[in-house]
Amino acid sequence: MAPIIETERRGPLTSYVGRAVESDEIRRLLGNTRLVTLTGPGGVGKTRLARRVADTVRRAYADGVVHVSLAEVRDERLLAGLIAQRLGLHDRSTNSELETIVGYLRSKRLLLVLDNCEHIVDCCAELVETLLHRCPRVVVLSTSRQSLGVAGEHVLPVPPLSVPSDYTTSAREQARSEAVQLFVDRAEALLPSFRLTEENTADVVRVCRHVDGLPLAIELAAARIRALSPGQIADRLADSLALLTTTARTVPKRQRTMRATVDASFALCSDVERAVWSRCSVFAGSFDMAAAEYVCAGHGVPSGAVFAAIDGLIDMSVLLRDEGRQTARYRMLEVLRDYGHEQLAEQGDVAEVARRHRDYYDKLTADADAEWFGPHQLEWMARLRDERANLRVALTWSLSEPGEALAALHMATRIFEYWVMCGAPREGRDWIDRALAATGEDAPGRAKALGTSALCALFHSDVPLARERLEEATKLDDPEAYAHLTYMRSFAKMTAIEPGAADLAAEAVREFEAKGDVRRQMHPLFIHGVSTAYLGDLETARTLLRRMLSLAKNARDEHYRSMALFGIGVVEVWFGDLAVADEALGEALAIDARAKDWMSAAYRVDGLAWVASKQSKHEWASKLFGAAATLWERCGATPDVAVSIPHRMFLDATRGALGAKQFDRAFAEGRSLTPDDVLRHTGETTVSSPPAHALAPLTRRESEVAELVAGGMTNREIADRLVIAQRTSDTHVQHILTKLDFTNRTQLAAWVTERRAAHED
Repeated sequence: MAPIIETERRGPLTSYVGRAVESDEIRRLLGNTRLVTLTGPGGVGKTRLARRVADTVRRAYADGVVHVSLAEVRDERLLAGLIAQRLGLHDRSTNSELETIVGYLRSKRLLLVLDNCEHIVDCCAELVETLLHRCPRVVVLSTSRQSLGVAGEHVLPVPPLSVPSDYTTSAREQARSEAVQLFVDRAEALLPSFRLTEENTADVVRVCRHVDGLPLAIELAAARIRALSPGQIADRLADSLALLTTTARTVPKRQRTMRATVDASFALCSDVERAVWSRCSVFAGSFDMAAAEYVCAGHGVPSGAVFAAIDGLIDMSVLLRDEGRQTARYRMLEVLRDYGHEQLAEQGDVAEVARRHRDYYDKLTADADAEWFGPHQLEWMARLRDERANLRVALTWSLSEPGEALAALHMATRIFEYWVMCGAPREGRDWIDRALAATGEDAPGRAKALGTSALCALFHSDVPLARERLEEATKLDDPEAYAHLTYMRSFAKMTAIEPGAADLAAEAVREFEAKGDVRRQMHPLFIHGVSTAYLGDLETARTLLRRMLSLAKNARDEHYRSMALFGIGVVEVWFGDLAVADEALGEALAIDARAKDWMSAAYRVDGLAWVASKQSKHEWASKLFGAAATLWERCGATPDVAVSIPHRMFLDATRGALGAKQFDRAFAEGRSLTPDDVLRHTGETTVSSPPAHALAPLTRRESEVAELVAGGMTNREIADRLVIAQRTSDTHVQHILTKLDFTNRTQLAAWVTERRAAHED
């Protein structure tokens, strides 16, 4: 019997960096299934990971581990012969090579590693399926840019190496990321004097981020360290993929250039897949199927073919699917996006595809505007948040392309409520102002856009700029904008604490009511109600705010229901019933927490601090002021818009009651409180309430994070929900996994589900 020929036992010529989590998961899968396929784009490190894991599990296979590299095979008819050769078989029988392999492996306990299957994937699939059926103790670990599609296959996408998050600022923390470690390791091997320092860390991080943590690209970039500094490498990477080359003769030809690596993937695609790849390069961040179908169809790509092409590109690892979302979204590594865009440019299709991209997001903002006031608002809020990067691209293109700025003006103006609710009125104003500067004075909708710019300025207490915008808008004498500008003038007066706000707001309400526009009555009703209370007419103020609340409830609009409740809270805490104020403000905060509307939440938390102060709960009031301050800072805003008088008065009263030292201490403690923490204290809850008790051995906060992980949230989404930095969320999750001795989030989610079920029983 011929002996098993194992891969050479020599150690790798370069050290192995990262991949601890992936390695553990592959080992677990190999113990439970007979076919594991590692997928991912070229250069992501599938081959090295497979070899690394195979070497660590060698003892589990009595008959050894056999590695078969298929990169050299271009004729699928040679596949069986190559495997037979690697097995050390000298076939002299009349049987086919496949039958010979099956006969040999039928009784073997062996791990067969098939590397680089993508270019002969169908042949590999047939062979593997035969081995799995006829050789019951053989386990296969394959690597491919697409799955084999064999029954029982467990596909494990291999992600790029971790890069420092946007929230990671210190050089020490950045140095811990896998991508940075790989760059440093390879750079030191080539230039022994190279060291990661405080001065060059930012440039190394730039390199790693530009190539999205792709190991091959990092290694090729690091190979330039003898001639260029990290900063020079980063600068050149921003201009071209051409830098990522190597002349090392011992490196396989397919890996000598990043270009060759990507070319190989492109060559494997069908004509339609190539067109879709190129056209998808216009997207920024992630995108969904509807967007892809609109943007990519036409000019040789039937609309019905885009879905299949997207599916094929995912299978080929050109597109990656974002996890943890209800609606599937896709993204492309920056290196592959750049390549696709170059292909698009060579075809001369950049302008046309960019226009289709803009047109799609122009319509998206129109649809969002049409359905914003009502039950779908949270859905639109989430969708626009997902599409923010693409909205920016569409706006930028419209502003840079001659004759297209009017579309940008309309897009930015339509979604001003989104800019405000997501805490970015400054960005909204910037887009509107840039579009105003690029359009003429006779542009349709200009007066309304100027008013909207004024509104965004008011949310940052910039009354002079708001007045400047309103004056310019008034000179245009646009009857269609009259009600809108009247409303803006009322808000400006309220913000500046000037008389006349109530009368102007009342006029705006009447104008919008005459138009049948319930949505535009909402904020003027708030202004009218609160201003009327300050004028001494509490009952009329209550009537106005209750009317606003009723209209919002009837429309099933949560944002304006929260605003109405806040108005009630403001009026009652100042002039009326504290219990009513407390209840209204707590309910409003719960709505805002669900919507992740942190700017509104800042107002609500501040309002609850007023209630606590008036109830002489000064310690708690101080903490609430601290919690609100964190939210204000997060939004880049201040509490001086609309409610500056009660804010200043109750803040001063609380500080005076406690004394400066005790107030500052409680205020500092309150800065770490999240809206959910405040809601638990008030008795209100959000849709996704944290557990009422800790899940031992976790702390209450760890239990809360674990529940959110089990709910499918990413670390960034958890950070958004809890109003913490992503690095804090990352740390919480890692500590939980370590404490429970888990290696991945799936295990944690299952554990939480079991604990929850046991508690309910």
